[in-house]
Amino acid sequence: MDGLNSITGKLVDPIGRRIVNARVYFQDGVISEIEESNVDENVYIIPGFVDSHVHIESSLLIPTRFAQAAVKNGTVAVVADPHEVANVAGIQGVRFMIENAKLSKLKFFFGAPSCVPASPVDECFETFTSKEVAKLLELPEVTHLAEMMNFPGVVNGNTEVHSILSEAKARNKPIDGHAPGLSGENLTKYVSAGITTDHECFTLEEAKRKIELGMKVLIREGSAAKNFDALHPLIGINPNMVMFCTDDCHPDELIGGHINKLVRKAVALGYNLFDVLQVVSVNPVYHYGLNVGLLQVGQPADFIVVDNLKDFNVLSTYINGVNVTNFDKEFSVEAPSFTFPVGFDHNKVRLEIPSGKQVKVIKVIEGELITETLKTAVPSSGYDFEKDILKIVVLSRYNPDNISVGLIHGFGMKKGAIAASIAHDSHHIVAIGANDDSILQAIDYIIQNRGGICYYNGDDTLGLALPFFGLMSKTNVNDAAREYSLINEKLKADGCKLHAPFMTMAFMSLSVIPHLKLIPAGLFDVDRFSLTSIFAD
Repeated sequence: MDGLNSITGKLVDPIGRRIVNARVYFQDGVISEIEESNVDENVYIIPGFVDSHVHIESSLLIPTRFAQAAVKNGTVAVVADPHEVANVAGIQGVRFMIENAKLSKLKFFFGAPSCVPASPVDECFETFTSKEVAKLLELPEVTHLAEMMNFPGVVNGNTEVHSILSEAKARNKPIDGHAPGLSGENLTKYVSAGITTDHECFTLEEAKRKIELGMKVLIREGSAAKNFDALHPLIGINPNMVMFCTDDCHPDELIGGHINKLVRKAVALGYNLFDVLQVVSVNPVYHYGLNVGLLQVGQPADFIVVDNLKDFNVLSTYINGVNVTNFDKEFSVEAPSFTFPVGFDHNKVRLEIPSGKQVKVIKVIEGELITETLKTAVPSSGYDFEKDILKIVVLSRYNPDNISVGLIHGFGMKKGAIAASIAHDSHHIVAIGANDDSILQAIDYIIQNRGGICYYNGDDTLGLALPFFGLMSKTNVNDAAREYSLINEKLKADGCKLHAPFMTMAFMSLSVIPHLKLIPAGLFDVDRFSLTSIFAD
């Protein structure tokens, strides 16, 4: 047995909703006693934070490295959806994430990816049927069915989709949702299928309606999608039905904070401290049935020590009674093999637009994953810097003969090109650029390095290699953030207008988030759920 340990401070009890001076005793990873004290303490012991929905792969870090960064910010657990690696490497990819996560101190609770590929029009390494999902749901590390993105399949009664839902319900495991903009009868059908959460709400009214129907709403603040400002009133309206999540968080943001940033913002806005702790700690633990302590006797000794209840500067993070704040152990891990292109036909990135012909352009929206459709005339090459219209190319990771070309507005680049092997959720190679030669240079860099992100400015290439499935690096968060920031800053200095250009680009080929996207087969109208011509009607 481990020895008896203790810590003193002002205990912030999220269940009793009180603050008392106390000494907390813990042994063998469990809180054994809480002894109230008359000594006025100057630090606060509060429950650890939970990220209720995150794709670890989007941090560009393998789980062990992500964990080292997260615990420094007071995160004790994450509800992780490994559907990025599931798309590119199947069940073996999910098992890699689970096994690598076990080497860390952070508590990982994985979901079984429900939509691999994300929709029937997408490509992937291995399609997940109810059979594959059932295998994953049997694993002790898998606590729930991850986000059901195929909302057309749910509302239209697709047999295989409902078989997947049934596998989770048969095991009494919660089902995460993904239903941006869904409303009316279709939303009612979606919720009635047993789906219990949504992290894709963009308006307060949408979120309120989903809560009325019984869904819990996850307020998301990630690197690309930032919905906190629109949705934070929910904390005061119905804190029992709300959680916090990042969804996708790049290393340059993770190094500056995680879920603790949302806690700080919520308290600064005047929300009741205990309502905020309900959202960030209590709700995810209860909803997902997580083995995470909430500062109660007999529960795991998972908590954090902060300097005050305004800034929430993390002094130490305890998980199972161990101070893990500086758990910076080096790990020996080799990158598994995976499928990746070795070349492609350069001629397929060409585009000829008839003079005066109106075209459909993907219009990005800063801070959102949804896009709009812009209809306009462009030069025959497709490039129009005055209108901020560039070319976007998607090259299939699984069949490099499948290449599509479209037009995009909102990046502000006037030279060079960016490319990446991160393109949710199939993770094809995607590139956006100001001329064909730069696009080809950027894509070639990604292929030569078997994955990564890069910016070719016309003379030089700045890049970050991602040898783990073309999605992740085993470098630490500081090194990854430094390299990523260097690329980002150079890109912005050269004219890019977006806060997170690579994260934004990564969602331009996701066929389940409205409205206009580009997949390897061509331009895709998400609302009609069908391919559409680049030429306007």
